[in-house]
Amino acid sequence: MPTPTDDRRDLLTVIASMRAAPGKRDELRAALEALVEPTSREQGYVNYDLHQSIEDPDRFFFYENWESGTDLDAHLDAPHLRDFAARIPELLDDSGLSVNRVRRIA
Repeated sequence: MPTPTDDRRDLLTVIASMRAAPGKRDELRAALEALVEPTSREQGYVNYDLHQSIEDPDRFFFYENWESGTDLDAHLDAPHLRDFAARIPELLDDSGLSVNRVRRIA
């Protein structure tokens, strides 16, 4: 199955991970799912795929691709992301949110 970076190595890929606070898995999942639709309408959006760990169902990942860092920065400042960020202390465990910007090399 093709991925966005098969033909577009210039895309900015983001891998974000987080783990739910104890007892907050369903609430976190719902909050993350609610981010997908408004994000899909943003400038520079390519994909924004939400994943849940099989080994640790409390851990969630986003695999994202953006046209540019500027587009990603605008996404991170979008109202729905700011609203989610305000909820991080209640929804995530002490490890918080990890956001990694990467480029495909092979």
